[in-house]
Order: sequence, then C-alpha cells, then structure tokens
Amino acid sequence: MVRLTRAQREAVKRVYDRGPIFPKLSKLEEQMLLAGRPTVVPITYRQFRRGVQPMFGCDGSVLIQWAGMWLGIEPDGYTHS
Repeated sequence: MVRLTRAQREAVKRVYDRGPIFPKLSKLEEQMLLAGRPTVVPITYRQFRRGVQPMFGCDGSVLIQWAGMWLGIEPDGYTHS
C-alpha cells in the first residue's frame, strides 16, 4: 500500500463516497445481475484504497482509478483528472 498524507486519505475517502464501486464482473455475474439475482457486492473502502498508485515525477502525488478515468491526488488533497 502506498503511504498517503492525511489530506490524501480524506480525498480518497471522498472519491469512494461518490457512489458504490463494483468489481469487474464476469459474464456469468453480468447475466445473473440482469436476471434480477444480484450476487455482486460493492468493494470496500480498504479494497478501493489498495488501488492507489504512486505518480512518478510529481512530488508525492498519487493516482486512483475511478469511473473509467485516473484521478490524481496531490499531497494537499487536491483531486483532479
């Protein structure tokens, strides 16, 4: 896990709280979901936070993938795509 500042941890939590995040579904899980038998649960905050990656050459910034895009989070918590 990447070491984060307090402001970065708070920013990651704000991104996570924007809505439920589901793991990538297999074809069978997609079919069950469409059939009205959901077996997929959203990922937890800790699982989401494990996806944080360092951004090289940017002085402590990190990246997290969310909603099909990469978000950069600066050491002061500023978040941008």
